[in-house]
This record gives sequence, structure tokens and C-alpha cells, in this order.
Amino acid sequence: MTEHAATGASVLPVLIFLAAAVIAVPLFRFLGLGAVIGYLAAGFAIGPAGLALIRDGAAVMHIAEFGVVLLLFIIGLELKPAKLLSMRRDILGLGSLQMAVTAAALALGVAFLVDANWRGALLAGLALAFSSTAIAMQLLEERGAVNSDYGRRSFAVLLMQDVLVAPVLALAPLIAGAGASAASWRDGLLAFGAVIAALVFVIGAGRYVLNPVFAILARAGAREVMAAAALLVVLGAALLMQSAGLSMALGAFLAGLLLSESSFRHQLEADIEPFRGLLMGLFFMSVGMAIDGKVVAAQWPGLLGAALALVALKGVIVFALMRMSGSRLCDAISGASVLTTAGEFAFVVFPVAFAAGLLNAQQTALLMAVTAITMIFGPLTAKLLDRLAARCAPAGESQDAESVPDHARGNVLVVGFGRFGQLAVQVMLAARMNVTVIDNDVARIRNAARFGFKVYYGNGTRLDVLRAAGAGEARLIAICVNAKDDATHILELVKSQFPGARVPADSLMREDADL
Repeated sequence: MTEHAATGASVLPVLIFLAAAVIAVPLFRFLGLGAVIGYLAAGFAIGPAGLALIRDGAAVMHIAEFGVVLLLFIIGLELKPAKLLSMRRDILGLGSLQMAVTAAALALGVAFLVDANWRGALLAGLALAFSSTAIAMQLLEERGAVNSDYGRRSFAVLLMQDVLVAPVLALAPLIAGAGASAASWRDGLLAFGAVIAALVFVIGAGRYVLNPVFAILARAGAREVMAAAALLVVLGAALLMQSAGLSMALGAFLAGLLLSESSFRHQLEADIEPFRGLLMGLFFMSVGMAIDGKVVAAQWPGLLGAALALVALKGVIVFALMRMSGSRLCDAISGASVLTTAGEFAFVVFPVAFAAGLLNAQQTALLMAVTAITMIFGPLTAKLLDRLAARCAPAGESQDAESVPDHARGNVLVVGFGRFGQLAVQVMLAARMNVTVIDNDVARIRNAARFGFKVYYGNGTRLDVLRAAGAGEARLIAICVNAKDDATHILELVKSQFPGARVPADSLMREDADL
């Protein structure tokens, strides 16, 4: 009886989280406020400040942070090194300027509002200058703007922020007065060496080890093992980077980037996506739970004003920097709208500042409350600014040609690379079509590479794999698999889930050939 009671007690929190999400997220979507606000409200409602159904929000956040990690891995998969290199100006220029200008302005505000000394104010300003990667990327995904001009520039700012995680954490003991000793310099050099070693290991493993390993697993034919291997790669890279002093999100991003040219990237994205979605929702709920109800109730006018001022200041700074660096008016407004919130990294920095004696308990509680409140107001502000950006666009034009992702223009998805698939792809390439090919035969993929064809590993009978391969944007989907039952199943999926795509009408009539 005791064992059954313990099992029930362990399952109850899971049921509470699921019920809160199922109720709140559709409701807020129907109200036009988006899923992020729904998750935040659900977390606040079930957390200590609400109904107190869940009391340990900090433990939940530690688990939920893996949602951000998986999100950055998927972004890395879709980005590719060449594309990242083309963004270097935005990463180094726009990203660095955003951090410097925002941190300086917010440090002055913190020193004035919570009466912090210059050391504490500087670290708090840096912490608040970070934007929420989770919220920003969720907003871009909801808008379908990840590959737009402002989406790429916003991501460049977020990426620069992730790179600066380690330096900001290392700054705390230095500005607290420990920076002058020889031991501290030695520790700093050792930490820098650990970072370089971790980067070299991740890059080397991604370049020379992962593809052969995934090829072996694919030949074994165990889908669940492929999913386990994908999680192992993501979490292993993330934890390695964290142990070296960098952010877990940066490690996951590097792992995804290194696998972006792999033949298995569509299959990996499909395997990771369900975990990413669940953990991202849990992350937003944990942020809602982190709001200290007593602090908010006691000082809500000041906290509300500070949060609104922070959102407005960050938005104005990003808007101005984007305009100065060449963005159109509409893009600058849209870019500012997704970067206004304080980031989840602030929940790490403030306790570090408190432990180093740079902030007292009251200052730390107030700043963490302001951070959480901005995560509620940020998405609301984004909705308003998005409407403003839509009004400033030319009539009848929501996106210019440059903002439309390349894969969305004349894209063709070919499922299967047998004899008929090879013939079809050659004809399409001769017509200069943008073709993506997936197949689940590793030997066939390897042989195709020898002749200069890029074929990705993926099981076309799975809806999630088709989505990851771009079926949602494809104008034509050619079903060229060998087994008739598989071809019929894929056709049914395509007709029901991707009605906008054309499918060759005679593809199911070739029973004795590669369809």
C-alpha cells in the first residue's frame, strides 16, 4: 500500500503540469496571446504564488532548461556552418553592441532603483542585458520568421549572448575583489584552457565520429536507439560545455551545427522535436512558478514599473542598433519585439552575485522578480509591436523576397533514392529545382555521395520526418520508394497533412519498379 501511495505521489505532479498546460495554452491561443503566455500563466497558477499545487519550482526549472538546450540543437541543425559564417558581422557587431549598450544603461538603472554598489549594478546590468533565448525563438517560430532577415539578426544577437555566458560568470569573483591575486589569474588561464579543450573535442567528435556511429545505428534499424543516440549527443555536448564554464545551450548549438551537413540531420530533428516541445513548455511554466508572490504583493507598483521600463529600454536599444546597422523599419521593429525580455540566464547570475557579496538578499529577490515579470510582458509587447510592424509594411506585401527562406521557393521533396528516384532527381536538378532527398538505406546514401548526390537519412513513412525534411513548404513531393505499402502510406500522409503539395499521379502504378 505504501509503495502504491508513493507511486501515486510521484505521478501527481506530472498530472498537474499536463492539466495546467492543456487548460491554459489553448485558452490563451484562442485569446490571441500565444502559447508562451499560456505556459507562464499556468506555471504561476500552480506554483507557490498561486494555488501552491507545486512548491519546488527551482527543481523543475533545472530539468526544464533542457528544453532550451534541445531548441538550440535543432537551430544548429538547420543553420549550417557556411550560413553561420555569413552572419559573423551581425554576431560580432550587432550582438556585442547590444550587450554593451544595454548593460551600461541597465547598470545605471539598477544602481538607482535598488541602491546597489557599482560592482553589483554592473553584474546585474549584464545579467538583465541577456534576452530569453527560449521566448525569442518561440516567438520567431510562431511567426514563421526564423529564416527572415530580422529573425537571422535576432538569432545572431542571441548567439553572441550565449558566447558571453562564461565571461560574465567569471566576472563575478573578479569584480568582488578577488581579481588581483596570482592564483586568480592562474585559475582564469586554466578555465580558458578548459574551454578551448572542450571546443576542440566537440568539433573533432562532430566531424569525424558522429556520422559513422549514426550509420551503424541506422543499419541496425532500431528507431528508439537512434533517438537515444541523438539525445546522448545533445546532452553530452551541453554538459561538456557547462563543465568548461560555457552555457549548455552553446554546446548543443555546436553539436547541431556540426551535424547540419550530416545525412542524418532530418531524422535527428524528427527524433528530438517531441522532447524539445514538451521541455520548452515545462520551462515556461517553471518561469511562472519562479515569481515570488510575497515580493510581488508587497511591491507590485514598483516591480511592474521597473519591468515595463526594462522591456521598453531593451526594445528601444535593439530597434536603434538594427536601424543603424541597415535593417528596414519593419524589420527593426520586429527584431526589437522578440528581444525585450530579460533572459533565463539572469536566474543563474543573481544567485552568483549574492554569493559573492555583490547583491544583498532583498536586491536579489527584487531583480529576480523583475526578470520573471518581463517574461510575461515581453510576449505581450511582441504581439503589439508585431502588429505595428505589419502596418508599416507595403500594402499586399508581408515579406520581401529576401525574407522568404530559400527552401520555401520551388522546393521539391523526393522520398526514396532507388532507380526511379535517381532518374527523377536528375531531371529535377537539370531543371534547376531546389531538391531535398531522403532515404532510409545507409548503403544507398553512401553510394549517392560518391556520385555527388546529397541524400539525407530519414524514414519517409513517419510524419515527423517528412515535416523535418521540409514537406510543409514543398510544392511537389515525389514518392519514389520501392515498397507499395510504404508508398501508399506516405501518399495518405501527404494528402492529409500537406494538401498544398503536388504528388505525381502515376507514382503508385509502378508496382514492379522503384516508385
